[in-house]
Amino acid sequence: MSDIKRMHMAARYSDTAVHNGVVYLAGQVPTDTSQDMAGQAREVLETIDRLLNEVGSDKSRILMTQIFLPDLKDYDVMNAVWDSWVVAGHAPPRATIQAKLANPDWKIEVVVTAAVR
Repeated sequence: MSDIKRMHMAARYSDTAVHNGVVYLAGQVPTDTSQDMAGQAREVLETIDRLLNEVGSDKSRILMTQIFLPDLKDYDVMNAVWDSWVVAGHAPPRATIQAKLANPDWKIEVVVTAAVR
């Protein structure tokens, strides 16, 4: 059995866990809540890029994504940002769920699981 590697740990959670060639990301949320949906979505996807890169992966290796939106009126805007970010020919399975988020100023939270090289 291989070891589990955790990164960016806090008392309650870590941002990433790597096990058996798979990286699991915690739900990623924006830090700049003054941004609109497009800005928050771009910030979250940039964070995901950085976290995947740190463990030897990238967005072309995403196995599954879950996107949580408190308001589905933002779905089209989020999709426009997503479509410009996702690698053509490598769109992962994805679920988009309407959910009340822990911070009412967050417009998006994204959970990713990806293969590591």
